[in-house]
Amino acid sequence: FVFAEPTVNPEEPDEEFPFVLLTGRGSSAQWHTETRTSKSEILKKLHSTQPFIEIHPDDAKRVGSGVRDYDKVIVRSRRGRLKISVRVTASVRKGNVFIAMHHPKLNRVTLESFDPHSRQPNYKASCVAVEQP
Repeated sequence: FVFAEPTVNPEEPDEEFPFVLLTGRGSSAQWHTETRTSKSEILKKLHSTQPFIEIHPDDAKRVGSGVRDYDKVIVRSRRGRLKISVRVTASVRKGNVFIAMHHPKLNRVTLESFDPHSRQPNYKASCVAVEQP
């Protein structure tokens, strides 16, 4: 095992990019990069084929004139932008948003930051804005 001292996030939320974008497994049917699970017809039926962003209800009210489930929004970071559907849920903490990591378009907005030892990507430190189109 290699242990490293904790470091500060490469980005912190600010006025222009107020949300921390978290990425991860979208469902129990999605594992790693889906090299195997995407070949299973049963597992493919258990998760959405279209990406969506999860946002806390209080934050959803603050986006433009307010957004609701299935509305389209623009997720914008310092690196790019992505148009995506919304799911409003209290399971996401205020100030954070979540997108499943299994959609290639997500890479447009994530931070290119890697652990120096494992080379594991740090996709949980990207700051974004969520805007109405």
